[in-house]
Amino acid sequence: MASHLRSLAAAFARPRAGLAVFVVPGLVFMAVAFLAPLLMVVLTSVGGGRFTLAHYAELVSRPLYVTVLWNTLEISAFSTIVTVLLAYPIAYHLARQTPRRRAFLLILVLLPFWTSILVKSFAFTVLLGRDGVLNSVLVALLGSWARLPMLFNRPAVLVGMTHYLVPFAVFSILASLLAQNPELRRAAEIMGAGRLRIFFTITLPLSMPGVTAGALLSMILSMGMFVTPALLGGRRDLMISNLIDFDVRETLDWNGAAALAFCLMLVTGFFAALLSRVQPGQLLGREP
Repeated sequence: MASHLRSLAAAFARPRAGLAVFVVPGLVFMAVAFLAPLLMVVLTSVGGGRFTLAHYAELVSRPLYVTVLWNTLEISAFSTIVTVLLAYPIAYHLARQTPRRRAFLLILVLLPFWTSILVKSFAFTVLLGRDGVLNSVLVALLGSWARLPMLFNRPAVLVGMTHYLVPFAVFSILASLLAQNPELRRAAEIMGAGRLRIFFTITLPLSMPGVTAGALLSMILSMGMFVTPALLGGRRDLMISNLIDFDVRETLDWNGAAALAFCLMLVTGFFAALLSRVQPGQLLGREP
């Protein structure tokens, strides 16, 4: 009996040992490429060789840091709201298409991923500039008084960030919509419910896990945006990533930049923890 148990234990141990051969190199790589630099950032934020929390105290006491932190949260929240409002109708339209047509339309949704965010931001400067495409059309149709300030301000930042974030939200919401049982809609139609009532009582509530996942993912990505606010925003649209870049390259305040980076990591980590609570079963319309 004991020998039989030992053989079973050895049989279970062999697959685990074989799995460790593939897992250990990945863990070592992550420790060297991710955890070690992150640890250096944390140590730099507390003064390196001598421990101090003065750099974190500056984040609360200096008006510039408080303003930038608030700007980051405000811009990220607004861009997330606009992203979800735009992504839901797109996902809803895709969910009602045939699989073949949906596959073609998904290619169009993925088109923004085929271009660098830097190139897209420069393209928006051409579209939204004072003499850009949109203002040229407005001036040609309505006259010079119709020229609008659409660049180097908050709306330009929101446009650029939303354009980047919409595909992420579309796929999260689409997963929940496609997983819904079509029999629920048919049963509601048999009972005499109209399209609006079916949408607000069945479709929308069942798709909320996908909406939540898309919103949290958009919030996480928007918190670390750098290129879009740098190229499309003005002086009042500075975000944390832009201030980190300024501290590192201009003022050479590496300790303050490290403290800002660690705070940004904590905030995004909080939203990532919320995102992890959205279970795959909920996202696909099933119980976890």
